[in-house]
Amino acid sequence: MTNSLTVGRRVSVRVPATSANLGPGFDTLGLALALYDELEIEVLAEPGVQIEVTGVGAGEVPTDETHLVVRAIAHSLARYDYALPGLRLVAHNSIPHGRGLGSSGAAIVSGVMAASGLLDGIVEVTEADALALATELEGHPDNVAPALFGGLTIAWTTPDGPLHKKLMVHRGVSPVVFVPEHVMSTALARSLQPESVPHKDAVFNVSRSALLVAALIQSPELLLAATEDRLHQNYRAAAMPETDRLISALRAAGYPAVVSGAGPSILVLGSDPAQRLGAAELVAAESETTWQALMLAVDFKGSTVELVST
Repeated sequence: MTNSLTVGRRVSVRVPATSANLGPGFDTLGLALALYDELEIEVLAEPGVQIEVTGVGAGEVPTDETHLVVRAIAHSLARYDYALPGLRLVAHNSIPHGRGLGSSGAAIVSGVMAASGLLDGIVEVTEADALALATELEGHPDNVAPALFGGLTIAWTTPDGPLHKKLMVHRGVSPVVFVPEHVMSTALARSLQPESVPHKDAVFNVSRSALLVAALIQSPELLLAATEDRLHQNYRAAAMPETDRLISALRAAGYPAVVSGAGPSILVLGSDPAQRLGAAELVAAESETTWQALMLAVDFKGSTVELVST
């Protein structure tokens, strides 16, 4: 790699949290939420990386080139024959780690967007390029697509790479996420699923996934039925007993509750703001440990990158 970036070039990046699966839409559907990680990246003259992290992960995440954002920057730049320069990265993180809100996907998207900003005016990184780069690192596009593009996304893979469709969510949809103190490994969650499922369960999920798209963009009153799932949540329940118990209690009371991503957080897709308050009261009364209720809007913009004038 022979190309180098201009010393002193700075970009700022903002990436939303996401909730993937949304019940039946396993590895396909994702929703962007108005909770953000924000970063500023500057190209330095000297080699190496300088990393400052505040907020979530401060004092816990790596502060060298193994940092996921830096790895994503390096991966993206290499695609266009640019070496990783010396970098200063200042990150303020708000997305909880290991809770099913897309923190790793957000870090990957942050790196991809930072690289695209550093290459602005030199190389065009298209939306399709960004999705492909992020998916290569994440492994599947259901988290990175909404983080990149905002709103409700349907993502799928083809022999030519990942694709997505962004949809606007009905204004009545009112998400609330309940975040516990404990974490969940995505790899562990995936390992609990069988290689195959009964035919009737596959048909069940196809119908609910189709209904869920309609409910989210047009008919929020159908969200309770539309968020039913037989493909992944039952298999993972034993690893998240309180998550499973609270989801059962919420759904029994009429709230469209699902595991957020790989868990252990719970996403309730309320059909109006009042539903969120009722769900929060139920969780506060029924939970055995501390759960934080995040009343979040749907993010419609997705990730952004801007050049910072020096």
